[in-house]
Amino acid sequence: MLGRRAERDAVEMLLSRARAGRSGALVVRGEAGIGKTALLEHARDAAGSSGFRVESSTGVAAESQFAFAGLHQLCAPLLDRADALPEPQQAALGVAFGRRGGVAPDRFLVGLATLNLLAEVAEEAPLLCFVDDSQWLDEASAQVVAFVARRLAAERIALVLGARDQADGEAPAFAGLPELRLGGLGERDARELLAGAVRTPLDDRVRDRIVAEARGNPLALLELPLSWQPARRAGGFELPEGLGVPNRIEESFRRRSGSLPTETRLFLLVAAAEPTGDVALLWRAAAQLGIPREAATPAEDTGLLEIDTRVRFRHPLVRSAVYQAATLPDRRRAHGALADATDPQVDPDRRAWHSAHAVVGTDEEVAAELERSAGRARSRGGIAAAGAFLQRSAELTPEPSDRTRRALEAAHAKQEAGASEAALELLAVAAAGPLDPLERARLALLRAQIAFHLTRGPEVPGMLLDAATTLAPLDPALSRETYLHALDAAIINGGSVAATIADRCLAAVSPGMPARPVDQLLDGLAVTMVRGYEAGVPRLRSALEALRDAAREDAVPDDRSRPWLWLAGRVAVGIFDDDLAHELATCNVDLARADGAMAGLPSALSFHANVLIISGQLARAGELTAEATAITESIGGVMLRHAHIILAAWRGDRAAATELNDMTFRDVSYPDEGTDVALAQYALAVLHNGLGEYSAAQQPARTACDSVELSISSVALPELIEASVRAGDPERAALALDRLSVRARACGTSWALGLEARSRALTITGPEAEEHYREAIAHLGGSLIAGEAARAHLLYGEWLRREGRRQDAREQLRTAHEMLSDMGAEAFAARAARELAATGEHPRKRTAQPSDALTAHEQHIARLVATGATSREVGAQLFLSPRTIEAHLRTIFRKLGITSRRQLRELPLP
Repeated sequence: MLGRRAERDAVEMLLSRARAGRSGALVVRGEAGIGKTALLEHARDAAGSSGFRVESSTGVAAESQFAFAGLHQLCAPLLDRADALPEPQQAALGVAFGRRGGVAPDRFLVGLATLNLLAEVAEEAPLLCFVDDSQWLDEASAQVVAFVARRLAAERIALVLGARDQADGEAPAFAGLPELRLGGLGERDARELLAGAVRTPLDDRVRDRIVAEARGNPLALLELPLSWQPARRAGGFELPEGLGVPNRIEESFRRRSGSLPTETRLFLLVAAAEPTGDVALLWRAAAQLGIPREAATPAEDTGLLEIDTRVRFRHPLVRSAVYQAATLPDRRRAHGALADATDPQVDPDRRAWHSAHAVVGTDEEVAAELERSAGRARSRGGIAAAGAFLQRSAELTPEPSDRTRRALEAAHAKQEAGASEAALELLAVAAAGPLDPLERARLALLRAQIAFHLTRGPEVPGMLLDAATTLAPLDPALSRETYLHALDAAIINGGSVAATIADRCLAAVSPGMPARPVDQLLDGLAVTMVRGYEAGVPRLRSALEALRDAAREDAVPDDRSRPWLWLAGRVAVGIFDDDLAHELATCNVDLARADGAMAGLPSALSFHANVLIISGQLARAGELTAEATAITESIGGVMLRHAHIILAAWRGDRAAATELNDMTFRDVSYPDEGTDVALAQYALAVLHNGLGEYSAAQQPARTACDSVELSISSVALPELIEASVRAGDPERAALALDRLSVRARACGTSWALGLEARSRALTITGPEAEEHYREAIAHLGGSLIAGEAARAHLLYGEWLRREGRRQDAREQLRTAHEMLSDMGAEAFAARAARELAATGEHPRKRTAQPSDALTAHEQHIARLVATGATSREVGAQLFLSPRTIEAHLRTIFRKLGITSRRQLRELPLP
């Protein structure tokens, strides 16, 4: 640790904060040999001397295909505390670690279980967890560890990760976490370290050369002198080798191991090929090769490895150097011996992996075993591991048809794991082999799905449509789902292609085929787009009710209708069915929470927030958008903006709404006619109408109304009508009103009829306008869409004032101002306040509430606790530890001036 005072201070500060109940994570990053392991060992020593429990794990390149291997290494000593976890979390850990059977868990539910397991242990004493060489963790473990690192708060846990510098373009799992980058030692410290390591005299030029070449890398300073020949250490000259520092270190290890006896080199190779460090396994494999135990002695004497309770190399670069220096035949011999020495009952997957690396050419028996390993990995939730096993299985398969099938399955697993580029490479392998019609159709479908994931390009809906057509006679159910995917992709991308695809979908209907909810949804959407809104609404409502009922009953665990709840919710808004919109949005979130499906939860939360916004529940919507953001940051997903921009618009926050809108327009992944852009335009229309900037509201409202997405075009029509009437463009308002009237009559809901009546009142004068305003207030007041009801009172009050009926206007404007202020719709509330002032009445300012001091996240926790939920239950819902919930509650109590949960239940929350 020479010259690492600042780095030691950073680690010790992390430990000090954790001891005080402020958990944290730190990524120690740098090149090989720079001192990451030494700093982690310092953390271990400092923690151990101050009362911490310490647990660790080490990533190993050869272990990276074994799902949850690194996480199991970290958590195994703690599993005696797993009984304290909720049953779903116990099950998730049990399945992930192969300790029990069951449905493959969502990897982020495993993350929540890991977080709570660590938190349980930290109740007894503060806990330090460190992971060395974390860049080599298997993907499932890396995702879980990164999730835990981002959710730590008040658990008395310090998490330290040692990670080698990433290659250019690589997206590390731990990006964005607090980072401590280790640089080289200064020249003075480098010379001091070198002097302490080399006791024999060095020529000044040699010393300078070593210091210069090591560039402050401590391991290089220690290892380079050991690998130089005496002539070089005496000051000889030679051509430069052109290697970077880690490569020079690795080369020095290669030279040192290469000078050992033949049996010792083979022994080192076996140890390098088996990363678990299992001593008994190493001796069994060595015996298979006829290597005597004394062959290990020279390797230990040179300091390349040590054998105690585990086999440990001096440095990971030793393992790499030994393995890379070996010939392919020797590597195969080593893996073969390890396969023979591995118990097929205890560790069949590792045995299969070693067998695969011992094969020359192809081997169906090993390929089949790898395929079985992939199945076991998938059942534990290790999708990335399953893809790796299947890929190797395909490479070893002699029969072309089996190789094609396995390559196609590997491509599916790779895509599911997010490795789209690797999936495309495997699709090329599959396409080169013999394909039956169903396999060819599945290949085309996967290629289209990958294209949608990577680009959302204009060609993708057509690719999905072709795949659906090909699948129709082979797998009718999958074909219908693919038709719906194609139609939804076309809607999201925007443009006229959606109508063309809808027409094709209708033509592809299979008579006599039992209609599932997903089939009904496809039929309803296609009919609406081809034959018109009036023809489609009854079918759509029936489909949405069927989807809601199927999701509620959850009669079929793998029901293929559930993934379409998000689309169903959007359609419910599009047909102005507020009851269904709320039910589907709530159901989608509840199911995602119950499944622990964190990857899909942010989109479910964002849609639910949108429904709450138009319902006037802006505070609740803010809580859900904050939760969606926190989860997205935890899992490293793509940030969704649409709920944020709509919320900012309804709040009248010009700066936030404008910034988010600009970000959406600049994002090249969003087509100009697509859903995301249309949502942003709807938000701008709301913003400008709220601010009374009607001319500015017209263009974004027109753009939103032209969207093929039903939900956007429906809710944008009233915005366009209000903006056009107030901007002096009655012709455009009349055209928009005609469209809205058709939809309102077809839907017949209070929401639709109320908006139509309110919009019609804007376009006419005289007593008839008043009738429509009263009708609008009655309909909207009976719906769940309180935001639009408040705006109806505002518009009616504005009309009354312009009619000279000040007293009547005050009543409506007072109601509007109170409703809009309580909602937090500041721009609309300000409009109401200005109108009230014009009648001669000064509006009462909203009384400050204690809950105003709470953040959106704190409001969410307070609301859940106020319903009687325990800290453990709230933590499970918000993917936080109970101790973190308790810490938030202390802050909430302090801000609200209360001391108990009972008092919290008595306080009004927005």
